Amino acid sequence: MFAYVVKRLISGVLVVALVSMAIFLLFWYGPSSPAQPICDRETSNRCTPARLEVYERTLGYDNPVYVEYGKFVEGVFSGRKIMIASSEYECAAPCLGVSFRTKQPVKEELVSRIPATFSVAIGGAFLYLLFGIPIGVAAARRRGTVADKALVSSFLFISSIPYYLFALLTWLYLTITFEVPLFSDTGYFSIGENGPFKWFSGLFLAWVALGIFGCTQYTRFTRGAMVEALSEDYIRTAKAKGLPARTIVYKHGLRAALVPVVTIFGIDFGTLLAGTIFTERIFEIQGIGWWALEAVQGRDLPVVQATALFSAVILIISNLLVDVVYSVLDPRVRLS
Repeated sequence: MFAYVVKRLISGVLVVALVSMAIFLLFWYGPSSPAQPICDRETSNRCTPARLEVYERTLGYDNPVYVEYGKFVEGVFSGRKIMIASSEYECAAPCLGVSFRTKQPVKEELVSRIPATFSVAIGGAFLYLLFGIPIGVAAARRRGTVADKALVSSFLFISSIPYYLFALLTWLYLTITFEVPLFSDTGYFSIGENGPFKWFSGLFLAWVALGIFGCTQYTRFTRGAMVEALSEDYIRTAKAKGLPARTIVYKHGLRAALVPVVTIFGIDFGTLLAGTIFTERIFEIQGIGWWALEAVQGRDLPVVQATALFSAVILIISNLLVDVVYSVLDPRVRLS
């Protein structure tokens, strides 16, 4: 197990390095100069060739690409100073650059937005599992009945709706049309500054939208896995031995059925932690997803690069944890 984890960590570091190279090269060899966005911003879209050359020289874009990538990697481990035109900015390790828009180190802004995204991810993922798995198990036990068919059909209908539309309709109806007091003020409010109730009420509607929509696919995944697990030979053996139905379903069947569900959950949870753009934008939660969207719209290249790297790291860690959990849920799976 230890050797497997070490190998996966090494491969994960290599993947992050390759992702950082790819992003760096995309910006470097893009259709326009990487310094163009900051030059346009600083000169009110009156960026002359001479002014652009100044920004390219101070930002280092007149150097070979491998030199500047080496400076970026060095900054991640030891920090560096970044020049933008005539101004110099101190960027402490791990330095991910300085935002073109705010002139603040990207790392500080990233860290400040993690609690909001983490809160959304935890609440949404909790509702995924709280409702999706039990409902899926219940549907599998009643396979072929009217209740099973009605449940699967209704959840299939909900999951066929684009998530951004589902979330938007949830917000419109519960906050504007019906004016539910609990949902009147959505957003992220720090527990330390506003108290737990304000934090909970600001995020609850986003959790509801994520939970209902995600619950539909987890119900279908769990139902399908449970139907397959309950048809295995060891389940028939357990029934022949006279074990209670509850023990057969939840101790033997569900444990095996959770393996594919955990795979999907690991990827989904990593995606949530990387930033839920639609959820954060619709419910006015200023997390990493909101920040990434603003960066793309404002062509803030250092922020776009940082959010892409953060997403890659989170997804790699999520996949590693999923592989480790495999061997716990299913003894037939062995890591080597």
